[in-house]
Amino acid sequence: MDKTARMKELIAKLTAASRAYYAEDREIMSNYEYDRLYDELEALEKETGTVLAGSPTVTVGYEAVDELPKERHEQPMLSLGKTKSREELKDWLGNQKGLLSWKLDGLTVVLTYRDGTLFKAVTRGNGEIGEVITPNAKVFVNIPLVIPFKGELILRGEAVISYKDFEKINEKIEDVDARYKNPRNLCSGSVRQLSSEITAQRNVRFYAFALVSAKETSSPLSVAAEDSSDTETGISVDFHNSRKKQFEFLAGQGFDVVEYREVDAGNVEAAVADFEDRIKTFPIPSDGLVLIYDDIAYGLSLGTTAKFPRDSIAFKWEDETAETTFREMEWSASRTGLINPVAIFDPVQLEGTTVSRASVHNISIVKSLKLGVGDKITVYKANMIIPQIAENLTRSGTLPIPDTCPVCGGRAEIRQVNDVQSLYCTNPDCDAKKVKSFALFVSRDALNIDGLSEATLEKFLGRGFLHRFADLFHLDRYRDEIVAMEGFGEKSWQNLSESIERARVTTLPRVIYGLGIQNIGLANAKMICREYNDDLERMMNADVEELSLIDGVGGVIAGTFHDYWQSARNREDMKLLLSELTIEHTEMDEASQTLKGLVFVVTGSLNHFDGRSALKEAIEQKGGKVTGSVTGKTTCLINNDSTSNSAKNRKAKELNVPVLTEEEFMERYLNAENPA
Repeated sequence: MDKTARMKELIAKLTAASRAYYAEDREIMSNYEYDRLYDELEALEKETGTVLAGSPTVTVGYEAVDELPKERHEQPMLSLGKTKSREELKDWLGNQKGLLSWKLDGLTVVLTYRDGTLFKAVTRGNGEIGEVITPNAKVFVNIPLVIPFKGELILRGEAVISYKDFEKINEKIEDVDARYKNPRNLCSGSVRQLSSEITAQRNVRFYAFALVSAKETSSPLSVAAEDSSDTETGISVDFHNSRKKQFEFLAGQGFDVVEYREVDAGNVEAAVADFEDRIKTFPIPSDGLVLIYDDIAYGLSLGTTAKFPRDSIAFKWEDETAETTFREMEWSASRTGLINPVAIFDPVQLEGTTVSRASVHNISIVKSLKLGVGDKITVYKANMIIPQIAENLTRSGTLPIPDTCPVCGGRAEIRQVNDVQSLYCTNPDCDAKKVKSFALFVSRDALNIDGLSEATLEKFLGRGFLHRFADLFHLDRYRDEIVAMEGFGEKSWQNLSESIERARVTTLPRVIYGLGIQNIGLANAKMICREYNDDLERMMNADVEELSLIDGVGGVIAGTFHDYWQSARNREDMKLLLSELTIEHTEMDEASQTLKGLVFVVTGSLNHFDGRSALKEAIEQKGGKVTGSVTGKTTCLINNDSTSNSAKNRKAKELNVPVLTEEEFMERYLNAENPA
C-alpha cells in the first residue's frame, strides 16, 4: 500500500473513533491504539509533506450532537500537542517557568459571567461550535452562580464525575449491561442532558483550568499583557503577565481550580513523578498532565499551529506494558442478549497489581487484534487503571467467533450497530436474559426478596424452577431440591420463604418497575400509577399520546411503556403475577397532597425513617418531590447535621434555601395540615 493510501485509511479509522468518542460517548478502539495510529499518520504527513483534508492532525474534536442549542465560541478551542517523554517536557520548558497541572478526563465547558452572575455555559463541541448547557451548569456541585467580579469573565474548565460518585451511580442501576463504562462517558451524558434535574443528580463538578478574558466595566484597570486595547466591553484586568495570577484570581472568585505546581527545568521531572505517584489514588479521572508557560506574553508570542497552541503541551503517561500469552476468550451473555468478550491471559504485574483479564468490548476490536490461543500479546492499564490489550504480537487470527450462545446454546449472530460489530444471542428465552430480568424483579426497589442473588437465580433457572415471575411464589414445589443445593440448607430456605411471603404484599409501582420495561424506573412507574390511580387496565390500554402528557413521562418513555403491553405474553404474565400478590392501593385525594409543588433534598443519616428511600416515599405520598441536588427551586434541604460544611449545606446557604433537621422538617411539612 502506498503512503497516501495508508494515510487515507488512517484518517478514516481515526475519524470514526473520534466520532464514537466525542459525539456518541462510545469507544471503538483503545486510547493506546488511537495514539499509535495518530502517531503513524503524523509521521507519514511529515515524511510526505502532505496533509489530506479531514486529517485529525488539523481538525479538532468532532461535531456536537443536535439535541441542544449550538453556539460559536468567541475564541477557537484548540487541542494540545502531546509527549510521553519527561526529557522532552524539560526541553520544551527551557529557561521559562511553567505551571504543571492535572489533565482531567471529563467534558470541557466554557463559562461566561456578566455583572457577577453566570450568564452562559457552552461545551467544547468541535472546538469552534459547542452546545449551550447553561441550565445544567447551574446545578453542578461546585459552580458559583454569583461571583465578586462585576465585569465580563470568560473561563474554561473540565466538568468531571469522581470515581466514587461514578461507582455509586452505577450501583443503583440493576441491569449490569446498562451501567456506564467509565466516568467520562457518564459525565458527558450528564452535562448534555435536556433536563437539568437529571444533571443535578449526577454530582458533576467543575475545575477551572484557563482564564480566557476578564474585562472590568466599572473601573479603569490597567491592561493585561494579552490584551492591550480598550474595547466596548471594558478594559482587561492586569494579571501582571502571569498565568499563576490568573489561577489565583479564579480561586478568589470561588472557583475550584485544577491542582497545579510551579515548575522550571530543574524540578519539572520530579513534579511529574509526584503526580504519577498519586494518580492511582487520585479521586478524579485524569489522563495526563498539562504544562503551560507562566509568562503570558511569551506564550502568546509563539502563536499556534493549525491545531495546537504553542504556549502549552500535554504530558501523557507512558503506559507500563507487559508481554504475556493469550489463553482464551471468555464469552458471557447478558440480559440484553449482548455477548461480551473478555480476554484471559497469563497473569502479569501492571502498576503494582496482578492482572489476567481484560475486556475486549466488541467483535470489531476482537477482529482488529487478530487473536488466537497462544498468541503473544502486550497489555497495559488505560489511565493506569483499566486493563486493556495494547497489541497482538503474533496476530495468528485463529480465534473462532462463536455462533451459539454460551448460556443457552441458541444461535448467536454478529450485528452491525453504526460502525461497531457486536455478538448477540437471538434466543428470546435465553436463561442469561432471564437472570437479569429476575434479578431486577427481586431487587430492593421492586419486590424486595432477600436471598436471591444472581448466582442463586442462575441455578434456579438452570434447573427449570423459574420461567415466569409468578413462579417465584411457587418455589415450595422444589423445597427439598433447594435445601440440598450447595450453599443452601434449611435455614436459608426458611429465610427465603419468609421473604417471598412478605413480598406478596406490595404496591403497583414496585411491580411495574420490576417488570424491566425499557426506560421505566421507579419514579416513572409512580408517576404513571398516580396519574391512573393504580388502574392497571387503563394504563395497559392507554395510547402513546395520552401517556406522553403525564408530567415527567414524555414520548420515549410513553412509547416503551405502551409497546410493552402490546404483547399478549406480557399481559398474561402480569395476570398470573397479580393472582399471587396483594396490591396496596393509596387513595390520592387532593386534600392529602399537602406537599404538591414542593421540592426537597435529603442528605446525611436519619433518625425517624428507615433510610432516605422511606422518607422519599413519605414525601411523594403527599405529592412532594425529592431530587438529588440543591437548586434555586429547592424548598428545603433536610440534614440532621444542619451546621456542617458539606457541599449541599454550602449550596443551600448560597441560594438561601432553608436547612432543616429531620424533626424540623416533619413539624413544618410532613405533619402540618397547611405547610408553610
